[in-house]
Amino acid sequence: MTALNSRRLDLTRWATWPAALWTGLFFLLPLLIMMAVSFSARVDNRMLAVFTLDNYAAFFTQGGGVYVAALANSVEVTLIVTLVSLAVAYPLAYILAYGVPARWQRLLLVVIVLPFWTSYVIRSYSWLLVLSEKGVINQVMLALGLFDQPIGLGNTRGATVLGFVHFFTMLLTLTIYANLVQIKESYRKAAADLGASPLQVFLRITLPLSLPGVAVGAFLTFVLAIGDYITPQILGGSRELLLPQAIMLQISRQANFEMASAMSMVLMLVVSAAFLVFARHLRMERV
Repeated sequence: MTALNSRRLDLTRWATWPAALWTGLFFLLPLLIMMAVSFSARVDNRMLAVFTLDNYAAFFTQGGGVYVAALANSVEVTLIVTLVSLAVAYPLAYILAYGVPARWQRLLLVVIVLPFWTSYVIRSYSWLLVLSEKGVINQVMLALGLFDQPIGLGNTRGATVLGFVHFFTMLLTLTIYANLVQIKESYRKAAADLGASPLQVFLRITLPLSLPGVAVGAFLTFVLAIGDYITPQILGGSRELLLPQAIMLQISRQANFEMASAMSMVLMLVVSAAFLVFARHLRMERV
């Protein structure tokens, strides 16, 4: 029996090598290279391999704090997107898990996943067309006499948030639903038998046990939204600069990879801080 367990352990170790190699080559190595570049100097439009903190100092001081403002905008937009998506996704997941017969749940899950099959860029441009001055919303408002002239709904923070919420609500719904269906029905029935009202059952049983799914979905939403460049660029325009846009400007217009790497590392620190906040409930085995 000991020899069999030892053989299984050896096979497990061999099976983990491809994943470890993949993670090292395509995540850890690029991260270390980016970190090294962020501490490099830029002299005469050329990278000089010397240790310096000038790039990080420039992040906080250059342009009157424009990069710090871009980081603040990114955090604000991401928090709004996460909270709004959660407010929409949790009731939807709850209804899907407890208010829909089991035979229809799979079909509804497919319907929820369908938007994922559409290109991310196409969805963003579709929202831009809907929110434009000649879009559907403005045309309906003009037809109803609510406004005398079209209003600018596109190229705003609200448009960016709307585009993000449209995508991440589906992601949050799936993670929360996966957690809700794992909660044993006997827990909820036992609480009801002991005299708990439906609201008390939800607050004391369902909600606490579903927090892992909420935390995982919220963390994924935060990470994907704060690092996204496409949606803010298409729907937000240039009225409000977010940090991913500032990073792309450093690369596309100035080819300043040192500064772009430093800004990316700052963004990584923000994501790491978010992970520490959600870490208490980030238990993937519960999702």
